[in-house]
Amino acid sequence: MSNTIISVKNLTKQYQAEQAGGIKNVSFNIDRGDIVAIIGESGSGKSTLLKSIYGLLKMDEGEILFDEERIKGPDEQLIPGHKQMKMVTQDFSLNIYAKVYDNIASQLSNTDLKSKSEKTLAIMEHLRILPLQNKKIIELSGGEQQRVAIAKAMVADTKVLLLDEPFSQVDALLKNQLRADIKRVAAETGVTVILVSHDPADGLFLADQLLILRDGELLQTGKPSEIYQRPKHIYTAQILGNAIVLAKADAEKIGLKTDKETVVFYPEWAEITSNWSSRRFEVKDVYYKGFYDELLLERNGVMVRALQLNRGAHKKNDHVQLNIGRFLEF
Repeated sequence: MSNTIISVKNLTKQYQAEQAGGIKNVSFNIDRGDIVAIIGESGSGKSTLLKSIYGLLKMDEGEILFDEERIKGPDEQLIPGHKQMKMVTQDFSLNIYAKVYDNIASQLSNTDLKSKSEKTLAIMEHLRILPLQNKKIIELSGGEQQRVAIAKAMVADTKVLLLDEPFSQVDALLKNQLRADIKRVAAETGVTVILVSHDPADGLFLADQLLILRDGELLQTGKPSEIYQRPKHIYTAQILGNAIVLAKADAEKIGLKTDKETVVFYPEWAEITSNWSSRRFEVKDVYYKGFYDELLLERNGVMVRALQLNRGAHKKNDHVQLNIGRFLEF
């Protein structure tokens, strides 16, 4: 059996001219058991791609294979969607007046009640919602409902779990825990997870593979660390790491020599040093970021940002030496 579970080939789905969100000639493979994050701004085509993989949309061109078999579109089957996949949308699709246990168990047949109960309790334990089993959905927080929706989607031996903006209704405090739980459950069950997010932190935290979409085009795909360190497009660096982008003339004003039109670097690549051969910048502002400060620096009318791990070491109007040890050229 091939390690590739989903293969997307030359996929195109265009809406009417005034609508955003289509996809153009997109191709990639997904390996069995991987977590894949589709990252991009609103209207980039993320949800269109996710719905296409599930079989909810009719394609203009191209095809999607699941275990080397073509996924049928909504015009080819009575109930759209693939039997071995489940999608969790932002509305969760739960019976809000039923209990947590009943919502999840509803996905299983009554032919073997013992097995039904065992599977339901096992997936609830995986997602840390066992204590909630007798509560009604309406009594739960958004984060708890999200976990129930994921458990409901996974309980029936799902091979691929599709998540559409899974953390949009989760408090920041609970987001990291839910991310970690999804990663752990995927590793323990072997399920393949494909998630859509506008927040790049979801992909960097969770994913084995990132897909960067912009205006319906797949700009880059690969491991998060590889894409972060070696983005092929300025947009990728901006969306993943809040990168600083300087035109050639501005780059040269702060001492960066380039033959290209644009220079790009992340704030953490700019090191504050005591080396007097480094470039001298004025601190225009200091932003508190918890365990570090982010400094807004200016030299010759050009603004850049750098991290200060030794919090409080430099304050507004101070002058610092800055060494930009690495930068990308576009």
